[in-house]
This record gives sequence, structure tokens and C-alpha cells, in this order.
Amino acid sequence: MVEHSTREQALHLLRKGRPNAEVARRLGVPVGTVGWWKHRDLAERNALPGRKRSTCPHCHGDPLDGAAYTYLLGLYLGDGHIIQPKQHRAPNLAITCDDKWPGLQDAAEQAMRQVLPNNTPCRVRRTGCHDVKVYSKHLPCYFPQHGPGKKHERPIELAPWQQALVDAHPWGLVRGLIHSDGCRITNWATRTVEGVVRRHEYPRYFFTNTSGDIRRIFTDTLDTLGVAWKASVPRPQGQVNVSIARRASVALLDEHVGAKW
Repeated sequence: MVEHSTREQALHLLRKGRPNAEVARRLGVPVGTVGWWKHRDLAERNALPGRKRSTCPHCHGDPLDGAAYTYLLGLYLGDGHIIQPKQHRAPNLAITCDDKWPGLQDAAEQAMRQVLPNNTPCRVRRTGCHDVKVYSKHLPCYFPQHGPGKKHERPIELAPWQQALVDAHPWGLVRGLIHSDGCRITNWATRTVEGVVRRHEYPRYFFTNTSGDIRRIFTDTLDTLGVAWKASVPRPQGQVNVSIARRASVALLDEHVGAKW
């Protein structure tokens, strides 16, 4: 009878919106017991919250935040991958972010929340970095570039619907690519003026990637935005630097992209 009375008191408080931990403290019972009582009460009243399905604009016709998606697409093409371990029911998208740039981790997580509003991102600590992750069975729908092997070892092409979003939100893609595989640095050079050696500093953006297809997607988008760029000679590992150094083009990137933080 005492347990029944305690349970009724707990349910009364829970139905008023009190947290499980507070109810447990008030009544002196384990928080796990309070959680079980709440679960049984919701089940008896047919009020258990159902699991929210993952959104998908292709399978379910859900709306898609184009600006957030193109930024996330850029992060994926640069430093992202999709895998599904055997023990997991759904694949996960992981964006690897250096711990030197905590703001980038926040931006990646925010983009995931905007693109997949019913899914909860998480962060997994690794040596010197974090993987910002989100799980969804629909990730291959969002990122049809997913496939076996490394991205630079297979063709990478944007689907027509992706290209349409990039055309509408080009700066999102450029920002995501530079934040993942690029940087903003300050270059310097010297010149002699009237016998005096002067140091001249100027900002420059770089984007470095081994995949020729991903570099083409990047530079094609820069072309549409009127951003001047130059590509370096390939390194022995196949990497190529794309440099943006002209003052007007750097100003555009400073306005729409900015340095990592």
C-alpha cells in the first residue's frame, strides 16, 4: 500500500512536468524506479512518444535547408565519410574536425541539425580531433557520392538536384570545402624600395584535395562567383593546391567564407 501511494505521488508530479531526478529526490526512491513508473503510465495511457523518422526529401518529400545542405556537402566532400559498422542499424556521416577549430565542430553539428532535424548529432573524441557524427538510414539519399573506397579513387559527380542547390547556394559549398580541406593564411614577400628592403604581407586562401573531380566542383563554383584562382603542379601524392590570392577575390571569400575558428 505504501509503494502504491508513493507511485501515485510520483505520477502526479511527473504528469505536472517534474523531472525524474527531482521526483526521485522528493520521494526517496531510485531514479530508475521513477523512470519505469513513468514509462508504464505513458504506455497505459497510450501516450508513449514514437520514434521520429529520419527526414528525407527524396523518400518522404521533406523540405531541405539548401544553404545548410550545401555547406554540409562541402564538409563531406572534403573531410567526411559515411560508414555502417555491422553492429549498427544505420550508417553514420562523420566529419573529422581538428581540435584547433572548435567553432568548425559547432558549425558542422549545426548544419547536421538543420539538414536532419529529427536526428541528434554526437561528437567522438579522437587523437587531436573530433568526429562530428549523425546517424540516418537516408544518408545515401542525401549523399549519392557515397561508395566503396576513397573518394579520390572513384568518380565524384554532383547529382542534378545537388547541382541545382549549389547553383542556388554556391557560397555554402565553397565555405564547406575550404573549412574542411582549405585554409586562410597570410603570405609575405620582400621587395627593395630605394635601397630599403620592405616586407609585404597579404592574405590568401588555399584549397587542397587529391580528387580531380572534387577540385573541379570547387573551381567550377568559384568561376560562377567570379573568384579568380590558380592551381599548383600536382604533388607526388597527387594533391593539388588551388590558390585564391587576388585582392578582390580574397575580399569576396572574407565576406562569405572567412577563416576557420
